[in-house]
Amino acid sequence: MLVVGAVFAGGIAKVGVAVPALSQVVRLLSVDVKEVAKGWRTTKLHGSAVVNDKDEKIGTIDDMIIGKDKVLFVVIQVGGFLGLGGHLIATPFDQLKLDDENGKVVLPGASKDELRKLPEFRYLT
Repeated sequence: MLVVGAVFAGGIAKVGVAVPALSQVVRLLSVDVKEVAKGWRTTKLHGSAVVNDKDEKIGTIDDMIIGKDKVLFVVIQVGGFLGLGGHLIATPFDQLKLDDENGKVVLPGASKDELRKLPEFRYLT
């Protein structure tokens, strides 16, 4: 550990900061811009309409729960108006189909009524 102190008027003031002498190495990767461009940005997904396979709007993406290395769940608001008064549900991200051709987020086999019957999602904090 490398201990850091400060000098004031010829004396040493204690600064309770310890910095590891060796830091973790971050490896930079070269990415193919064309491959990255094929993906969906989280800023574009947030607020996107969610439709079923009949192309009926069944909700809106309200939030995404991200794990260590992937999106785990999507929080969908069902009903409501302008983000208020809706029923929040969480569904595994891998149940969604991202329709690249039409720019749609699809939750196959779902309906608004079925989603409203699911337990409401609540954040712990």
